[in-house]
Amino acid sequence: MTSTTQHFFPLTNVIQDYAWGSHTALGELFDMPNPDNTPQAEIWMGAHPNGCSKIDVNGEQTLLSDFIGSDMANVIGQQTQETFGELPYLFKVLCAANALSVQVHPSKAQAEAGYAKEEAAGIPLSASFRNYKDPNHKPELVYALTPYTAMNGFRDYSDILAFFHELNIDVLSALVANLDANQNEQGLSAFFEALLSLEGEQKDTAVAELLAFATENQSDELFALLLTLSEQYPGDIGLFSPLILNTLTLVPGEAMFLDACTPHAYIKGTGLEIMANSDNVLRAGLTPKHMDVQELTACTRCVPMAKDVIRLAPEKVGNAEHYPIPVPDFKFSVYNATAKESLHTNSAEILLAVDATLTVEDAEGNSVTLEKGESVFIPAYVGEYFASSNGKFARAYN
Repeated sequence: MTSTTQHFFPLTNVIQDYAWGSHTALGELFDMPNPDNTPQAEIWMGAHPNGCSKIDVNGEQTLLSDFIGSDMANVIGQQTQETFGELPYLFKVLCAANALSVQVHPSKAQAEAGYAKEEAAGIPLSASFRNYKDPNHKPELVYALTPYTAMNGFRDYSDILAFFHELNIDVLSALVANLDANQNEQGLSAFFEALLSLEGEQKDTAVAELLAFATENQSDELFALLLTLSEQYPGDIGLFSPLILNTLTLVPGEAMFLDACTPHAYIKGTGLEIMANSDNVLRAGLTPKHMDVQELTACTRCVPMAKDVIRLAPEKVGNAEHYPIPVPDFKFSVYNATAKESLHTNSAEILLAVDATLTVEDAEGNSVTLEKGESVFIPAYVGEYFASSNGKFARAYN
């Protein structure tokens, strides 16, 4: 058993200052100060080495990863230890003022093979051209706290073709004709790879004609979005992405799942994100970073995604909304207006107070109260605990 009798561990979390982050979102939602006016892109809640949370254990500031490692079976649960050997998820608040890169995450098998290959080749983990930072997949769920604009999955073949026929860009005519003749996974894969591989004058011409068309049609919401993206990523081949991928805006309280091998991008908004504990990203545009187009397309499932399956409908049970997650790495639930809600855990959990004070207590009456925007780590050994809030809180577990 662990050397502490503590049941609740308020988290001190890293705020990542990526350039695309919002300067104001955390202040507006959680009253968090930003005295240096830096971009506050992501709050990381978890044990990832690139931004590990800290907790107070018997009066000492301790890395969450060290606390987990001190007695893994009891802290994260024996089954989780045997299956994953670590806290298998990373929980975030993500605040996008500008668009993130279009990206694909590999499957578990692809990640294991790619990681082993790059390790054998002696490519440093820190290398800018490294594709695989770990041997894990990175499925994700995002839950909107504000209107949240994103791209997720390929449009239907006919929709993609309609856009490109309307554009009528000469340098793309052969690519479009090939997709027209091959409206299947192989045809879309060839189109996707060829478009992203455009270079030099061909690429510049294609993007310039795209932007000219968008300027003439900027009363259309999609082309207005494209022009906004062009200000953030001028000349980028990823500017064609909104014509290829489903584009949508989640309203607060809506969620979507982002599966392995599916291209997606976050464009603007603040949300909660939970993902498998991985840092594997294959980029597909809207980025100045390394793009390995061949590896990307090898890891991309080029089939359309029906628009009516993008939003993820929760199962509603009492005050809770439980989201169906098709992977074992994490689960995610949101609770609203609870009074001593009895919760049971056999894994490690992280709770985040979303819009009101949250109090958690155990059977002996030990309790912790969180203000909105604050989070708490609850080890598996706690078993049962009680949660009370006048508003919403989110629960990450597995």
